Amino acid sequence: MTDMDNPFEQAAAAVKTLEERPDNDTLLRLYALYKQGSEGDVSGERPGFFDFVGAAKYEAWERLKGTDSDDAKRQYIELVRQLGA
Repeated sequence: MTDMDNPFEQAAAAVKTLEERPDNDTLLRLYALYKQGSEGDVSGERPGFFDFVGAAKYEAWERLKGTDSDDAKRQYIELVRQLGA
């Protein structure tokens, strides 16, 4: 457990209370940062061609490959703050 875990989980809870739904690019960024912060580098097989949403999520997470978990958590927390949560 790191110093970032508690603020990270608080941000994850706060993002669910946003008054406005973020645009799709921001949602993908939130998803990717959360996954990188909580699970590390992307794992599993890339979703199939017709799973557009799954493929977009996978690719967004894959772009963060090699990003330190705590760094991803910091970026996630900052993005949630910018969104007003």
